[in-house]
Amino acid sequence: MATVYDNLVGQDHASEILRAAVAASRTTVETPGTNQHGMTHAWLFTGPPGSGRSSAAVAFAQALVCAHQGCGTCNECQSAANGSHPDVEIIRTEGLSIKVEEIRELLTRVAWAPSMGGWRVVVMEDADRLTESAANAMLKAIEEPGTRTVWLLCAPTLHDVLPTIRSRCRHIQLHTPSDAAVAEVLINRDGITPAMAQFAARVSQGHIGRAKYLALNESARSNRTIIMHLPLQLNSLAAAFKAAQTLVDLATASANAATDERDEKEIASLQEAYGKGATGRGMASGAAKAVKELEKEQKSRATRMVRDSIDGALLDIATFYRDVMMVQSGSGDAIINTDMVDAINRYAANHPHHSTITKMGAIMEARTNLAHNAAPLLTCEALMCRLAKA
Repeated sequence: MATVYDNLVGQDHASEILRAAVAASRTTVETPGTNQHGMTHAWLFTGPPGSGRSSAAVAFAQALVCAHQGCGTCNECQSAANGSHPDVEIIRTEGLSIKVEEIRELLTRVAWAPSMGGWRVVVMEDADRLTESAANAMLKAIEEPGTRTVWLLCAPTLHDVLPTIRSRCRHIQLHTPSDAAVAEVLINRDGITPAMAQFAARVSQGHIGRAKYLALNESARSNRTIIMHLPLQLNSLAAAFKAAQTLVDLATASANAATDERDEKEIASLQEAYGKGATGRGMASGAAKAVKELEKEQKSRATRMVRDSIDGALLDIATFYRDVMMVQSGSGDAIINTDMVDAINRYAANHPHHSTITKMGAIMEARTNLAHNAAPLLTCEALMCRLAKA
């Protein structure tokens, strides 16, 4: 029988905990820390990118408002998943941070009792993007929650959330699913051919969303091929600067393709709401300010998408050097990029083992710098120069 937990790939331990909590929620709300198998008012889902943090939180929210504890097919489950359930708030940010104004507005909405008699559930997919003032504003709500309010926070690690917040949450740790589990989902759920599913699962390293995107998007696969061959071209500083520009251009083009049409529709819809195109005096007062605010949000979203795209590209390049190191250590049968096996073997034979480790460390350092809002092009240029010289 299908349930809301079917989309949690390779997370059986988490599913069992959540099922037990939903069953317990039908009777009472436990004081945090008093019952390791019961229900509590705040949860923190952590795990590496692609492990399904937000999927687990949304599945839990569905189960809490479902009369059948998460059947996945009833109106409550469907509406909770798509964000239209009156008692389920799903907070997704496409900007660089979640500001205190957004949290204060959220707290006003969730202060009311559940409208359908069950639970009022708040799912925050990017709790690590809360500003300090936003986190402090939310802390008070978690310290003094409503009787039937549940907070479900998602973050990469425990350290990405304020200690005062994580100490009040029950922690659910998710793990990277196996390549076989990801491939099975792509085949059975998305109808992808076995060969493509296995390729996408392997190169995405257990990231379910990225695996699906690669399997269904030929342009994404072409871009990845270009990116994966950049390390082979780093034979001079001039080539390093060219490679950095190529990487940033591909990331920017990918982000623009995903946002341009959406941005235009959002602005047109907002202008229409303010009366553009209607007979009379034109758009209502405040339209220009509203459009300006929307454009600011869109710019922030585009910036984040470019940074996320570059970060994904750096992870792909890291897999190249990881494969080189595997060959150099005598474990060539465990490489990820099997389509580049000849190039990887040649590179491994012509470069010392210690330089491979240095290059992988440089990539991780560049990712950290990007996460701290370093300029993308400068970061990539510095990285490519280090890779060319190491």
